[in-house]
Amino acid sequence: MIPPVLCITGIDTDIGKTIVTGLLARYLHTKGLRVMTQKLVQTGCVGVAEDILTHRTIMGLEPGVEDTSGLTCPYVFPTACSPHLAAEIEGVIIDSTVIDCATQALVDRYETVLVEGAGGLLVPLNRELMLLDYLAQKGWPLVLVSSPRLGSINHTLAALELADSRGLTVLGIVYNRFQEGDPRIVADSAHVFRRALRQHGFNECVLDLFGLDVYGSDTNFPEFDCLFTAAAQCT
Repeated sequence: MIPPVLCITGIDTDIGKTIVTGLLARYLHTKGLRVMTQKLVQTGCVGVAEDILTHRTIMGLEPGVEDTSGLTCPYVFPTACSPHLAAEIEGVIIDSTVIDCATQALVDRYETVLVEGAGGLLVPLNRELMLLDYLAQKGWPLVLVSSPRLGSINHTLAALELADSRGLTVLGIVYNRFQEGDPRIVADSAHVFRRALRQHGFNECVLDLFGLDVYGSDTNFPEFDCLFTAAAQCT
């Protein structure tokens, strides 16, 4: 069973959330589902959110009216910094009810909405609300994007601990291996991640994502079905 809303979050910024969100949306399209992506908030650009444009390119779609109207990214700010500060610089406070309304409008139109987070789980959306707080309120299942780069074990285990402590379900980890490193580190980190997933009662689903042509027509997708097997077990 595929959840109506699924959040793709990561252990850090620039970890591959946008690529994973676009690939997962494209994969679900190949399965015949009506799927849409959303970005909660985008900083460092103007107009249509850059990450939404990347999603559409990967999906093989042109930006639609939901993108140009801001429905798929209700907050876009020009300063590249934390969402709460980027908003304040523009004289705005991010209102979670605005995000709620945008997401619900998409849920009403599509079978599945893939929501890409901003940065990591403890990124503040405003002075009173972190991304983790918002996700805990919504109760959406998570897909966590990680990598074998230095520091990833700490960040990944911390993210799993945080999610578990707030009652959130992690369906699995997408293991971003675009930049290959020492094979001993790659293998050991994957082992540590699987063990941590098991310890928290999450599905031991660690999907390798290699340096593939994400914009091509013959993409070999990661084994995304593993995530939705986990989702079915959690319902």
